[in-house]
Amino acid sequence: MKRDLISSALAVLVFTALFGLAYPLLTTGAAQVLFPNKADGSQVERGGKLIGSRLIGQDFRIPVKGANGKDKLDADGNPVLEADPRYFQSRPSVTGYSADVTFFNNLGPNSKELKALFDDNVAAYLKLERPYNPGLSKGDIPPDAVQTSASGVDPHISEDDAQIQARRVAELRDLDLARVHQLVEDHTDGRGVGLLGEPGVNVLELNLALDRETA
Repeated sequence: MKRDLISSALAVLVFTALFGLAYPLLTTGAAQVLFPNKADGSQVERGGKLIGSRLIGQDFRIPVKGANGKDKLDADGNPVLEADPRYFQSRPSVTGYSADVTFFNNLGPNSKELKALFDDNVAAYLKLERPYNPGLSKGDIPPDAVQTSASGVDPHISEDDAQIQARRVAELRDLDLARVHQLVEDHTDGRGVGLLGEPGVNVLELNLALDRETA
């Protein structure tokens, strides 16, 4: 019995040292050497200041002002937000684009609440984009533009959504539409290993490029 206990204790210590210390340190060190930016979370900086990650979607909305010049508040006391029209807008999020919590809406296809959510998102999208895309209808809206993602912080939008938003951004920033399309293309990530998924436009990096373009 004593011999078995000693062997078991030694095994626990050895494997803890190997797989709990040595292996994590080795893989972390290798990642820092080979892929330093990715290992640190694909951080994005501007002017030496950390402003986010290319892997986490951000909110590009602004507070709605009331007649008194102050931010409007909802029933819960939170600021009412609307899209900042000078920026490409991220995919809708049920988490408020919070980077420390991710989840999806968990509503079934027959849910009245889900239908109301989609209806609200469709109406908001048409209100924002139709003035710059005459004739834009509900059927023209890319699904990802009104549907929330599984994580709530998807950093990408589809190319179709970006092409629709490009007209608004180009006009409000006084940029040539062809130039905005080029920026969209420059910040579009391809399929994984050339086969998996669909191409996606990184909204944070695209908006930063727009700010540099019109600085």
